This record gives sequence, structure tokens and C-alpha cells, in this order.
Amino acid sequence: MDVVLVTLDQLRADCLGVAGHPVVETPNLDALAARGVRFARHYAQAAPCAPGRAALYTGTYQMVNRVVANGSPLAAHFDNLALLAQRAGYHPVLFGYTDQGIDPSTADGPTDPWLDTYEGILPGFEAVVHLDGHQQAWVDHLAELGYGPLSADEALSTEPDRPAELSASAFLTDRILEWLDTQAGPVFVHASYLRPHPPYAAAGEYAKRYDPADCGTPIAPAEERHSLHELALQVPVCAAPTDPAEMAQLRAQYFGMITEVDAQVGRLLEGFAAAGRDEVVVIVTADHGEQLGDHGLIQKLGFFEESYRIPLLIAAPGGATGRVVEDFTEAVDVLPTVAELLGQPVPAQANGRSLMAFLEGGEPEQWRQAAHYEWDWRDLVMGAHHVDGPRDLRLDRCNLAVHRSATHAYVQFGDGDWICFDLEADPTWRTTVGDPEVVLPLAQAMLTWRQAHLGGPYTELLLGSERRGRWPAALSVPSVS
Repeated sequence: MDVVLVTLDQLRADCLGVAGHPVVETPNLDALAARGVRFARHYAQAAPCAPGRAALYTGTYQMVNRVVANGSPLAAHFDNLALLAQRAGYHPVLFGYTDQGIDPSTADGPTDPWLDTYEGILPGFEAVVHLDGHQQAWVDHLAELGYGPLSADEALSTEPDRPAELSASAFLTDRILEWLDTQAGPVFVHASYLRPHPPYAAAGEYAKRYDPADCGTPIAPAEERHSLHELALQVPVCAAPTDPAEMAQLRAQYFGMITEVDAQVGRLLEGFAAAGRDEVVVIVTADHGEQLGDHGLIQKLGFFEESYRIPLLIAAPGGATGRVVEDFTEAVDVLPTVAELLGQPVPAQANGRSLMAFLEGGEPEQWRQAAHYEWDWRDLVMGAHHVDGPRDLRLDRCNLAVHRSATHAYVQFGDGDWICFDLEADPTWRTTVGDPEVVLPLAQAMLTWRQAHLGGPYTELLLGSERRGRWPAALSVPSVS
């Protein structure tokens, strides 16, 4: 059985045709949903890229893995999807990037070049084509065709000026299909596409696919904003354009990027079918979402769910087809699900739960009633942006966590502040509630969630020969060489 894990960087959950978007066309992702299961209330655990992916790859919440920013190292003791695939007998390969910083304790001395980048490769993967922020292999390919020399930013920003067949997404698909032609036996492939990540410039004809006038208007900011919302607006790359025409053009380009990368996912899956690979598990998701002008913001940050609600589509041989799951699911659920699909024990560190019951057409017992995600913003204070925060603010308090239930969103800030949104009355996240009878149970639910997932993968195990028989059957203890 083959496994294909596709990540589409910065893709919002609502920007799929099958999700009811009135403008965006995603025929290939829609077709995948029809032959599998779409998880309609799925959430990333953190933003930006490295934190979001750390949760996806390790099955752990940010409060456990502590990858709090692009540049935070991922500790070497964490298990991950690639190592899991190895234990199942695969040789997992990467096309694209994983953005996981090296654990400094494993570095080859202080001059190890991997210490100079957060765009490292997740341990366990062989990077057949590594496309980090420099996009070097693609940029070199363009230069060979007479486009260049270009930097990655220049190449991405000028995608509308070249045929779509030369896009960054098409290049990645081409390399995967070329490699696939050389393979015999089952494969485990991680196809990590950059798009629809900025710059907001769709490839070729997709740049004109959508009329900006048809692309809708963002959710306007509330009249009364939390201080962190005001702070986020200070970050140049995160403040949405104030010119309506510029904002409409940005949305049109974002939608165009989605449709273009949807076409590439279609090519990828057609390639597997053409190769006679019919037994394929396909997982399509994102690392985080995109504000897209909502609340006056673009990119990914803060507490609004546009930055965290993402797609998850899973099609597995013999599984349910055309099913839409409305229960809350999270990125940390992917690792346990892949473990069960591959017949492996669920790693003991996993904070998520397997989605197999949903994939088989059933319902799991005692499923969660809310989703959770976190955002750590210390890098805004200590990093390149240098925004103005309170002078006495400690870096370890520059964080927040969100408890998102069906009716409310409770946000707890690291400095003790909080805010609660009444989503039943106003799903746009602009109506707050302060009634203690409403807020207290939500705050208690968040505290219970945090206490249930405190760090330490072996808290459910007690050593001793007489106790081993009582270890949870679903948990595995990785072998150490």
C-alpha cells in the first residue's frame, strides 16, 4: 500500500469547492473528498509554518513539543511520521520542505550549517528534492529555461508572467512523477507544496482566473479590538491592504494559487493511477490557514480561527466514501491515524487520537467537544519585527491558547488576560461575552485540556515486570539503538 501525504501551505478550510466556497474551484480536491472522508472542522495546532508542522509531524501540541516559532528547534527525542513509516517498512521520501530546525545537541559542532536555518529536514525523511525558502532546484530549472537569474522571491512574485507549466507547484509534481517511474514496491511520499503561501501571485493563466470584483470582501475588524489585535496590525507583513481594490486583487491571486495547486494534486494522483498503484492512502491537509483580510489581517497569527481552521481529506482503500465529519479534529490526530493505517502501535507521545473509526464509517467513543490551538508571539518582540509590547512583558508570557467549542471561543493569554467570543450569536468573532456563567466553564475546560496533555510520553506506564501486562495496548515504546 502506498502513502501520499500532501501539505498545501497556508490553505484555509473554507476555500474548497466541496466546502461550499462560492468562488474557488477545486475539482481535484473535491473529487478526493468524494472518494474519501472530509473533516470539516479540522484545526492546525499552531502557526506559523514550523510550529504548525511540528504538531502535524509529531502528533503533539505546541505546549509539549515547544516549537514556538520559525527557528525553534524540534527536540531529537520526539518520534515523528517519517520514523513511524520506517518502522512500518517504508523508505519515506520528501519532495518540498518540512521546516523543522535541528536539535542543537545533535549538530556536527558549532559550525554545522543546519544551525543557521529553521528549514531543516524532519528526521527519517530522505529529501529527494528539497525546496526550502530558496527554492533553489526550481530557480535553477527556470534559469536553464532562460528565466533568470532570479531569487526565490523574484521567481515566485513573477509567476503570473510565465506559463503555469513552469510554476513552483508544477515543478514539484514533475519531480515526484519522474521519481515514481523508477520505483518498485510500496512508497511513502510527502509532497509538500508551497502554494497558496505568499507572495500572492498565481501562476500563468491562474493569475487571471478570478475577477477581483467577484472575490468577496473580508470580515471587517470589530470596533473594539483586543490589544494583541492592535499589536498584530503593527506587523507590516500581517496588516491587510486598506485599499479595497488592492485587497480584492490579493484575494483573487490567493484563489488562483489554490486552483493551480489543486490541478497539480490532480496530476499527482493521476500519476499514481497511471502507474497501476491503486492501493493508495492519500492525506491532504495544510500546516495553518490564512487571514485573507479578515479582521484587517493577512498571513497567519493571533487568535482568529482563519489562521488555524484547515482542510483534512483522507482517502483510504476500503474506507468510507463521500463522508463529511463535523466533529472537531486536530492536526495531532494525523500521526495516530497513520500509525493505525500502517498497522503500527500509536506512539506513546501522541496527544491526538486516531481517526480510523471515522474512516471506517463509524463513530469513535467519547470524542472531543472542542478544538484547541496555540500561538506564541515572542518572535514578534525578539525577532525582526520588534513590535512595541509592554516594557515589563516577559517572553514566556507572549503566548495564547484557544478553546473553540461549537458555540464559543475562549482565548487565554499568557499574561493572565482573556477574551471570549460568542460564536452562536456572531460567527464572525466580533461579539464578546463576559458572563461568568458562560466563561468559567470554558476556562475550566481549557485548564482540563492542558492538564490532560502535560509533557511526558510515559505517564501512562509503570515499570515492573508485573505491570507490563497492564500497559495500554495502543501505546508503543520506540526501540533505542
